[in-house]
Amino acid sequence: MSVAVYIFVMAGVTYLIRMIPFTFFGKKIKSQFFRSFLYYIPYAVLSAMTIPAIFYSTGNIYTAIVGTAVAVILAFLEKPLIVVALAASLGAYLCGLIIK
Repeated sequence: MSVAVYIFVMAGVTYLIRMIPFTFFGKKIKSQFFRSFLYYIPYAVLSAMTIPAIFYSTGNIYTAIVGTAVAVILAFLEKPLIVVALAASLGAYLCGLIIK
């Protein structure tokens, strides 16, 4: 019974989040400031959720810093996502081996 209630509440919230902008903004948004604000919100929210989790993921701040540094450098060099993820994991793993 409670699982069905959770699913209905989640569906209602999801629907409202997607329906409210269409209700309030029937016309195209012309404000350049507001459009750029809405454009960057997903990136800001994703960063706010991801960055803290990165530093607690390994259980050791030094391995997390090394993995993050490797990922940032490779991402800056525009390497593919799989290369960035694997290299960051390998960097954090090797740092963990060296620290022990």
